[in-house]
Amino acid sequence: MCNHYPLTEWRLLHTGARDGATNMAIDEAILEAVTAGQVPPTLRFYGWQPPCLSLGFSQPAGNVNLEACTQRGWDIVRRPTGGRAILHVDELTYSIVAPVDELRVAGSIVESYGRLAAGLLAGLKLLGLEPAEARPAYPNQGREHGLGHPPVCFSGPARYEITIDLRKLVGSAQSRRLGGVLQHGTLPLEGDITRILEGLVFDRPAKRETARVQLRQRALTLETALGRVASFAQAAEAMATGFAQALNLDLAPATLTPAEWAAVGRIRAAKYANHNWTFKR
Repeated sequence: MCNHYPLTEWRLLHTGARDGATNMAIDEAILEAVTAGQVPPTLRFYGWQPPCLSLGFSQPAGNVNLEACTQRGWDIVRRPTGGRAILHVDELTYSIVAPVDELRVAGSIVESYGRLAAGLLAGLKLLGLEPAEARPAYPNQGREHGLGHPPVCFSGPARYEITIDLRKLVGSAQSRRLGGVLQHGTLPLEGDITRILEGLVFDRPAKRETARVQLRQRALTLETALGRVASFAQAAEAMATGFAQALNLDLAPATLTPAEWAAVGRIRAAKYANHNWTFKR
């Protein structure tokens, strides 16, 4: 157990698999409730149904091939956090919401990434993944990769993101507003890490194939890293235990409050299910 933090109770939520707009609205509703002091800091695990391609906050909507996504039954949503596109399918997603003065997220964004990465690493270790690491900087970070600025989150790790032999395993992003911190991230459990490329725009087929080769070199799933499939439930249990151990947390299972659910409906309609938000220029 980590002795750097006092033992603190956080709320633990398992909210199941939901559509993209609802998932993002839930995270924001939790942020509103936490910063208003209505609920404690919260660790949430969730999935996506149907599969969803999410854009970073400032990412051009023109990166998305709408026809291809529609043909595949993929949802599209814009996240409140930065970064590049992610295809949410066959994955475990987590979110952490806490006040900005909570010790585990206090300080700069990069500092908080490093602290929260300790929980991710501890969870992966419990799954049997020992060589995972989170570095304060990575080789070639921020450089172009022969395709201009690649529109895919997993094309390279940011500071303190989780890698195996420099291949990205967990992608995370953070937003700070209302006096609170929202960090969420994705752990691909299995499947083809390059599927996302079918839903993105490339001016030539050859560029897509080059991106496919590069993405396989730079990212991997938990199945590839472990050599076996870990279920959603197994991964969620391990990651919750990892966060509890690394951050000295007492995680109390709970559900969203009625007030939070009301906020979800409001936020979803006004923002994440709104075409003007998703496809803003």
